[in-house]
Order: sequence, then C-alpha cells, then structure tokens
Amino acid sequence: MKQLSIGIPKGSLEKATIELFAKSGWMIKLASRNYFPEVDDPELSCSICRPQEMSNYVESGMLDAGITGKDWTMENGSDVHVVTDLVYSKVSRKPTRWVIAVPGDSPITTISELEGKKIATELVQVTKDFFAQRNINVDVVFSWGATEAKAVSGLADAIVEVTETETTIRAHGLRIIHELMESNTQLIAGRAAWEDPWKREKILNIAMLLEGALRADRIVGIKMNVPHARLDALVDILPSVTAPTVAKLYKQDWFSVETVISEHEVRELIPRLIKLGAEGIIEYALNKVI
Repeated sequence: MKQLSIGIPKGSLEKATIELFAKSGWMIKLASRNYFPEVDDPELSCSICRPQEMSNYVESGMLDAGITGKDWTMENGSDVHVVTDLVYSKVSRKPTRWVIAVPGDSPITTISELEGKKIATELVQVTKDFFAQRNINVDVVFSWGATEAKAVSGLADAIVEVTETETTIRAHGLRIIHELMESNTQLIAGRAAWEDPWKREKILNIAMLLEGALRADRIVGIKMNVPHARLDALVDILPSVTAPTVAKLYKQDWFSVETVISEHEVRELIPRLIKLGAEGIIEYALNKVI
C-alpha cells in the first residue's frame, strides 16, 4: 500500500494542528515520548518535527509534506511547493508578526538607528537579508530562546521576535519600532512528492479538508420553521453563501429554512427571525465548509 509521510509541527502549533486534523477527519493519537503518532488512515504516516526544521526534511524527501511556518521555510531557503496557506494559531487565528523591538528606555526609534548595533533573534538569515537590503550594517546573533531577555539584560541592542498579541514583548518592557514581516502556517510538499500523481492527489485532498475545517471556524448552521405567509420576508434578511435552503413541511403550510452564517451574527439575527414568525430555531456547529 502506498503511504504519504507528513510532518506535524512540535511546540505551540502541535495541539492546534492535531485538532484541525481531527475536525478535518483524521484522528492523530500522540503517545508519550513518541515522535511518530498513530493516525487512523493507513495511507498516512505522521512524524512530529520542530517547525524550524520541517522544510529541510520536506525538501530532502525525508517527509513528503509538512505543516510549518512561512517564516521557517524562508529562513531555511528551502525549495518546496507551498500547497496552501492555513491561517491559524494557538491564540488569534491570524498571521503572526516578526517585529523589531528595543528596550523601553532605548533612544532608538527607527531601524536606521540600529546601524552598528547587535540584534538577537532566532530568525537569523531573514533578519540579515532585511537589513542588508536597506544597507544597514548590524551584527545579527542567534538566540536559543528567551530572546526578549537579551535586550532587557543588555546582551543585545534590539531583538527580532515573533508575536501574536504583543503581550510578552510589553511584559518585558520592550517597545516595537518596526514590523519585519508577517508569517502564517502553510502546508508544504516536497518536489518529488508533488510530481508523484498519487501523492499529489492525497496532498490536495488533505489541503481541501483542512481548508474546509478552517473555513467552518466561527461559522454555524441555523435552521427554523417558517409559516408560508412570512417566508419571503424572512428569507430576505437571511445571510447565505448562495441562497437559503427551503423545504415544505409535510402536510403543513409551513417551510423549513436552513442557512450558514457567521457565529457573531446569530445574537442579532435570532430576535429578528422570531419577530418574523420563525419557530423551532436550531443553531449547530459545523466541522467543514467546502
């Protein structure tokens, strides 16, 4: 039997990725101290890898595909095929940002003032390229972690760090002076796997279902019964992708109406539906929207 090998990112995105796969139809079961989790699909094999290294494994063919950040693929300069962007994160479900930050009491306010200064970051190559393109000479040093502390303790004049909410940066008394880049999660594939018809179709099917699960986030289905006399007025106020689904109730002058809407619209919409005569309103969660 053919099998596709796929990398799951270790760390902050691990739980969110496994939950996304579950919503998409694949149950990935982790075992303690095991980097090769079980998956309920005989055509798939999973490996847990650091996102910083994922694109290297995919490029080399050790993995057929993997989920990692755009930032790490850029950092490694990996020649891989980007199948799709998967915009999700452990907090905001928005792209993350790599920012340049300095201590709050630093006189530095612009990136040009970093000329000759030391910058600590885990994103070394991207940072070097960024300043080189602007002809600003800086000393970029690799940070193994706790990067914010490097600036606070005086070990670096500035840092380049990833953030979602800026909470950690502000908590360390740092001040952002520039946004270096945005990044988001991506499903990537190796060139050899992408050229294999069976593997390519498998990867595309996974991408379609992952995208469908993400599309369903914060979207709900809503269903109700409506008297015939109020049907047109009610349908006129219902949001929908194409049009609401309407079906006549058995031996009744009533209709069942169903549509898909954003979760935040429900609280405003339901009172209006009731005023228009809707009854038996049901709201339900969605796994995927394809």
